[in-house]
Amino acid sequence: MTPQPLIVVHDVPATSRWYQATLGLQSGHGGLEYEMLMDGERMVMQLHHWDAHHHPHLGQPAQQPYGNGVLLWFKTDHFDEALARIGQSGATVLEGPLVNQNAQHREVWLQDPNGYKVVVAGAHGDLGG
Repeated sequence: MTPQPLIVVHDVPATSRWYQATLGLQSGHGGLEYEMLMDGERMVMQLHHWDAHHHPHLGQPAQQPYGNGVLLWFKTDHFDEALARIGQSGATVLEGPLVNQNAQHREVWLQDPNGYKVVVAGAHGDLGG
């Protein structure tokens, strides 16, 4: 089984551009209502517009904060490259980069343009310098 989280947003193309610039993902679909974000040939997440009425279980756009209690967590084997990309993208950094001794890796906590919390973590054992 492979997780492929779907988040619901007001602006699919802008959110797609943020994830591409910040996490280095690529567009696998594109469009105003739906996007698949890819890491090479592998889909890692999906974006869907709030107003797509053919999916009644996406949630309610008026109930915020979006994703309260859920973190979009991404592991990378290239943490230093990810940090450089995050810095270049101008993403909002909530915390880090820091060393998580319990998980035995480095991580940085971000907030995407919709308010979702995003964590980028290095590989197990990657404690930096």
